[in-house]
Amino acid sequence: MAFDADSVKIGRRGLLAGGSALGLTGVLAACGSGDDADSGEAAESQPWEFTDDQPATVALDQTPTKIVAFTGMAAALYDFGIEIPAVFGPTTNEDGSATTQAGNLPVADLEVFGNVYGEFDVEAFAAYGPEVLMTYYYYDPASLWYVPAESQAEITGLTELTALNVDDGANTQDQVIARHAELAASLGADLDSESNAANKERYDAAVEALKAAAAANPVRVLACAAAAETFYASSPLMGNDLRFFTELGVDLIIPDALDEASGGYYEILSWENVDKYAADVLLLDNRVQSLQPDQLTEYPTWAALPAVQAGQIVGWEAEPMYGYGLAAASIEALATAIQNAAKLS
Repeated sequence: MAFDADSVKIGRRGLLAGGSALGLTGVLAACGSGDDADSGEAAESQPWEFTDDQPATVALDQTPTKIVAFTGMAAALYDFGIEIPAVFGPTTNEDGSATTQAGNLPVADLEVFGNVYGEFDVEAFAAYGPEVLMTYYYYDPASLWYVPAESQAEITGLTELTALNVDDGANTQDQVIARHAELAASLGADLDSESNAANKERYDAAVEALKAAAAANPVRVLACAAAAETFYASSPLMGNDLRFFTELGVDLIIPDALDEASGGYYEILSWENVDKYAADVLLLDNRVQSLQPDQLTEYPTWAALPAVQAGQIVGWEAEPMYGYGLAAASIEALATAIQNAAKLS
């Protein structure tokens, strides 16, 4: 979510709870190869049914065309070949460019009902006449991602709801991607198309590369985020991507004083104590609300970190991407960083 990282708790309601700062003509359609487009058109003429993770089943007379989805979810579906015409959530930066969570979405063409956390134009949403609202939840299906709590009942009362659980405390990124694939297929995506097959092949290769790099060069990795007054050391137990990386053998540091108020997602460190954990590689939150390396040059304790001096920093999509093509890129980057890292601790 685009917010002041120093004034808002950063957990799944903060650190992992936001993004950096998404109508398409023909609304829902499959993109990519001609086969994809044909399958999308066929799906539109068929009844549609999908059981989400609440669990709740939505059944419509035909595949929905007026879908409004959380930006990251729309980006994942787009990766599978499904175009979502309208979104809410971190879509564009101040300069109009796509946020990290928007993936490859054509953001200039999308209807956006809210671009920052807490923002949702209910009146415009109602006028749009959505058939389905699609978003995520973490643990609690009653708390919908980026749907303001104060207007959630009004918003969900205007349309059907499909929600996927992106964190139940045990699920991993690959499992969440698989659920997105099921949803995309229900909307008309051809999972066997040339583009989807290529994305899956790239993803599988990236996963194997990360596993191999972690085994060959077992360096210590700290997942973290930086704010003006605070440094956040994240727990690898509390995110579907970090749990997945741990399963693949990545040695992720587990902070020993996790913040209970955040649900144990991270430890809060002052900049004076930023060197508490000896890390060989820093996996740094790359969203707009987290300070980036070029913004941290004036922080002496940051500059003094061995990993910083060695240039062993890799961007972390703290809100993971759930399409095979999108996820492959970040996994490849981490694999390369680990493979090339020197042991510093």
